[in-house]
Amino acid sequence: MSDVVEIRLRVNGRERRGRVPARLTLADFLREHCGLTGTHLGCEHGVCGSCTILLDGAAVRACLMFAAQADGAELTTVEGIAAPDGTLSPVQEAFREHHGLQCGFCTPGFVVTATAFLKDNPDPTDDEIRDALSGNLCRCTGYQGILKAVRAAAESTEQEAR
Repeated sequence: MSDVVEIRLRVNGRERRGRVPARLTLADFLREHCGLTGTHLGCEHGVCGSCTILLDGAAVRACLMFAAQADGAELTTVEGIAAPDGTLSPVQEAFREHHGLQCGFCTPGFVVTATAFLKDNPDPTDDEIRDALSGNLCRCTGYQGILKAVRAAAESTEQEAR
């Protein structure tokens, strides 16, 4: 088995290629090779959710994958959630408006998780929102601003669909 592998993937719509150590995590690849530092490393055990990204549209923990496992995939990090012109997504806007940002360390993981969740469940109940976010940890304070933000994003997305 080779210690170095060649990978090719799309990150936030841009093709990325590299020769990386076979055991380099996807989170480290994104941070060190792509310069995308919004993917945070909190626990490096997949428990905190700070490293959540979208892999082919599904929310995954980038600290639990090797970069080589993402070869050929389409990734979206928190940096790719906004529109190309910088317009915030409904989830990002709601986090800003409803004080879901707090210190900001956990925010990228929450934003990516909520984005994936609302794509699959555009009209969730509050219990469904809590359940969807239960894999993400915030160490600052309560989750009320985060929950309000996801509820507001769901409502704004639902209104846009009408």
